[in-house]
Amino acid sequence: MNSVVRNMAAAGDISSDGFRGAMRHLTGGVSVITAGRGKDITGMTVTSVSSLSVDPPTLIVSVNREASSWPLLMRHGFFGINILAADQIGIAERFTGKGGLKGAERFAGGQWTTSVSGVPLLVGALAAIDCAVEETIERHSHAIVIGRVLDILAGGRTAALAYWQGRYVAVDQDEDAARLAEVSLPLAHAHTR
Repeated sequence: MNSVVRNMAAAGDISSDGFRGAMRHLTGGVSVITAGRGKDITGMTVTSVSSLSVDPPTLIVSVNREASSWPLLMRHGFFGINILAADQIGIAERFTGKGGLKGAERFAGGQWTTSVSGVPLLVGALAAIDCAVEETIERHSHAIVIGRVLDILAGGRTAALAYWQGRYVAVDQDEDAARLAEVSLPLAHAHTR
């Protein structure tokens, strides 16, 4: 394994608020990470899921090591990635801990199943991906978790839930293409006159 670690000095003090503000411009797909088995389960809403490799199927997620999911993820060595559909904002909110919900309480309001690892997977998600922890890389407050894909439960839905500028937004290829066409047509006609 090749690894390069550098001690980097920042050009100036970068404030947390400034960094957060800059990152609000990055649109992220919303997923719920689930961990644990049986009644000892929890999860969290993230926008940090990314594919790493197709062969073998592997992905990464950034997890705050203070999150309630972290100890279960490390203890059991498995996790689920549930990519949310546009109409699943309620589930995204539950897994942020809104209203003080913790652990198994967060799973109310959704239908869940299990696959190879036994972690909860959301029925009706755009995709629910069952993963084994392959490696963790701890940096600062977070860890990059590399997950080997064990199974994929694909849904038939197409509109995705994203997070941008501090709010949830729906991304629907068909609807968005139609809206762009409506806006583009008047502009195209104006340029031809």
